[in-house]
Amino acid sequence: MTELTQRAPVKSLHISSQEMGSRVSRFDDLKPLPVQSSHDVPQAARDVVYARELLSVIGLDGHRKTAINTAAPIVGAGGMTMTIARCPPGQGPGLHIHKDTYETFTVLEGRFEVVWNEGGENSMVLERFDTISLPPKVYRAFKNVGTTDGLLQVIITGGVHDMNDIAFASQEAERLDAIAPQARKTFEELGFRFQGGAI
Repeated sequence: MTELTQRAPVKSLHISSQEMGSRVSRFDDLKPLPVQSSHDVPQAARDVVYARELLSVIGLDGHRKTAINTAAPIVGAGGMTMTIARCPPGQGPGLHIHKDTYETFTVLEGRFEVVWNEGGENSMVLERFDTISLPPKVYRAFKNVGTTDGLLQVIITGGVHDMNDIAFASQEAERLDAIAPQARKTFEELGFRFQGGAI
């Protein structure tokens, strides 16, 4: 007998329509993260840390929440999170690094430039439906280089995706300080860090 025929059959699950309804995300029902509407921080400072709108689609198992993944209609997908980033032309979050997680981007609408490595010295433009997956410990940022609002699917996998996994490059702290000196403190209170590679 081969290994394939020796395995016991898998018992299938039965999921009701109501139960499956909790595993559906309707784009038109998604809301931006609450922290993105904070009037304590100017929009220009928020644009350093976030895409203009982050729409949580799939959240972490066990209802764990972070400042970048809350109120997702779907909870629990094997440790994966999914967010849709909406960016107007020229906008995207600053250079940051993930300690333990992969971040995979797929362009849904528009054109996005993805930069990577310290200082963002490498770049590539992605067109509709193009995908790039950045491994842990590599700096990355993205920006809408199209002429209309762009949508980018962001999937985070592997490791533990909490605020200890993300740190922004030191130049992003300088940008924040130039825009609104109190903004960095506000973001640090949410768990963001601005010491770059020292994570």
